[in-house]
Amino acid sequence: MKQKALWINQIKGLCICLVVIYHSVITFYPHLNGLQHPLSGLLAKCWVYFNLYLAPFRMPVFFFISGYLIRRYIDDVGWRVSVDKRIWSIVWVLALWGVLQWLALSHINAWLAPERELATSSNAAYAGSIGEFMRAMLTASTSLWYLYALIVYFTLCKVLSRWKLPVLVLLALASVAINFLPLPWWGMNSVVRNMIYYSLGAWFGAQLMEWMKGMTMRRTWLPVVAFGAVSVVLWFANVPLLLSLLSILLIMKLFYSIEQRYAVHPNNLLNVVGSNTIAIYTTHRILIELFSLFLIGQLNAGTWPVWAELSLILVYPFISLLVCTLFGLGARKVSSALFGDVFFAPPARLAPAQATR
Repeated sequence: MKQKALWINQIKGLCICLVVIYHSVITFYPHLNGLQHPLSGLLAKCWVYFNLYLAPFRMPVFFFISGYLIRRYIDDVGWRVSVDKRIWSIVWVLALWGVLQWLALSHINAWLAPERELATSSNAAYAGSIGEFMRAMLTASTSLWYLYALIVYFTLCKVLSRWKLPVLVLLALASVAINFLPLPWWGMNSVVRNMIYYSLGAWFGAQLMEWMKGMTMRRTWLPVVAFGAVSVVLWFANVPLLLSLLSILLIMKLFYSIEQRYAVHPNNLLNVVGSNTIAIYTTHRILIELFSLFLIGQLNAGTWPVWAELSLILVYPFISLLVCTLFGLGARKVSSALFGDVFFAPPARLAPAQATR
């Protein structure tokens, strides 16, 4: 990887870490109802609110970077290559891991929480039949909705690239409207909400990157602070668009400035994580379900010492992040070494045999 791209890869690493923390929090803390110490309950609420406040800094940045990195396929690469590299490859991973998650989470719930009532139509991973699974996958009601979104976003950005500005305005309006007029499918709401960021990266990412690199924070701090104040007010009014755009700018500026000041090694932890986002994204949800169901049962039973309860409540998302990251990296190595990376990339097509004389 070229040195100049390392800071972008590190942002990807940060984003996938925030995604893992997000799922770790929402599958664990809201379901704790047998905590022994009042401070445990307070810490649990702090994690839930902290997770909520991270929303404008998580998926919008992730999607902007994702769009920026595929802009060449939008402008310069034909449909035949694009379908193979940017659509089919993601469809393969989405379909494969959709099934694997469904099988894994069904068995984990039957094992650790057989009494738990699952909303089988709300998430493909909890589907009660093949029909429910297919409907959930087609409506983005899946923990893998990010991959679903990448397919939709790329296709639409390539088809609509002649009308960038008017489409971008419509996407911005849709991103705001979906917060007040949601669709019946939670995953599809997220798809609609975040397309503006991917499109911005795919269509105008190069120009925005150059502008960001030349921007001096010492000279622009006042308008940035003013814009931030307005963005926060709108965020509390359920319009996170401006705050998300500001977070994209500030996070990119931060990582770019760090790379300019300090040498960034290719083996830097965030860079390694950023190079394996798909592996971590697809595998972490299964591990988190396993951790949360086991630990929820333990804590709600009140069998742990208070000090152990407090310690776990305080650091659980970081432990979950560490284990999920290491597992994802290990899974990618095993997949590459033993199975031709078939778990994270479609199998290579067989080349036609050459006629011999």
